[in-house]
Amino acid sequence: MIKIHKSVIVLLSVCALLMSCNRQSNKGHHLYGNSVSELSSSVMVIYQDQRGHYWFGSWDEGLYRYNGQSLVNFTTDHGLPTNRIDDIKEDEFGNLYITSCHPKSTITKYDGTKFTRLEYKVSADWELQSKDLWFRHAFQTEKVYRYDGTNLYELTIPKPPNLENSFEVYSIYKDRKGNIWFGTNPVGVCRFDGTSFDWIIEEDVTEFRDEGANGVRSITEDASGDFWFNTEFRYSVYDSVTISRGKFYSRHRSLGGLDGKRDSHLDEYLSIVKDDEDNLWFVSYRDGVWKYDGSEITQYVIKEGNQTITTYSIYLDNNDELWLGTHENGVYKFNGTHFEKFTL
Repeated sequence: MIKIHKSVIVLLSVCALLMSCNRQSNKGHHLYGNSVSELSSSVMVIYQDQRGHYWFGSWDEGLYRYNGQSLVNFTTDHGLPTNRIDDIKEDEFGNLYITSCHPKSTITKYDGTKFTRLEYKVSADWELQSKDLWFRHAFQTEKVYRYDGTNLYELTIPKPPNLENSFEVYSIYKDRKGNIWFGTNPVGVCRFDGTSFDWIIEEDVTEFRDEGANGVRSITEDASGDFWFNTEFRYSVYDSVTISRGKFYSRHRSLGGLDGKRDSHLDEYLSIVKDDEDNLWFVSYRDGVWKYDGSEITQYVIKEGNQTITTYSIYLDNNDELWLGTHENGVYKFNGTHFEKFTL
């Protein structure tokens, strides 16, 4: 029998422990991203998770997490399939799902330690379950994804009656009744109620004036339950008057141009949210942010010096605070009187 001195055993144990720690350290660095001091200049999407952490999806520099003290950047080096982030969602367990629509569709799950790309199954069976997550697909596909917590299904949206145009999905929204809405470019808005597909193909949600098809990029419900599809019209769907007439919806001209002008280019916008006081906040591309309190409109100009900032998206966090994503100037936050640049 070979005898090994106790000191050798201790030395071997220490070496094994050091090697293990080193592997864990390298693995941790790989999984937990790189510490950085600032966000990308181009932020497409903002999201706050259940723990209060903020996530910022960039155009081409990956995903950022801010925990209130430090900022961490995740890229393809850490498991993302691409550095472009188009959407962020979260399930009831706190897992994040990262959508990338370019150069191809990917849905990536982040469980707090690693990124896992979800593989999809092509399906023709449409279902509507309360805990399902819905994701956009790549452009020009007429498809969406539904995730039931176990499987990711690729589904094709049936085209509107008597319409053969191809389309793409720009936005997905779950309403108060649990129905799913798809905002498209350029054939309008579709609602799936678990049984049927109902389309709104009015002029304001299809071909947009003389500037091409802007697409339905944002959907929300106001305090009265009416729907807004980033145009100057609002739509009543579940109100008693509309239902009693046997119609799917009724259409109402509402604000018109945000600036109050009859022939305004501000009758279309990119993003909209409703705050806890029932104000609607609209993001235009070059003309700042506009708040509508039900009677008056207030404009908030976004500038750095003399430079007008092009804004892309608006987000209301868990604390009812407003954030802006921009194409070239990072992130802004509303301080109660104006939007100011967010820095660490």
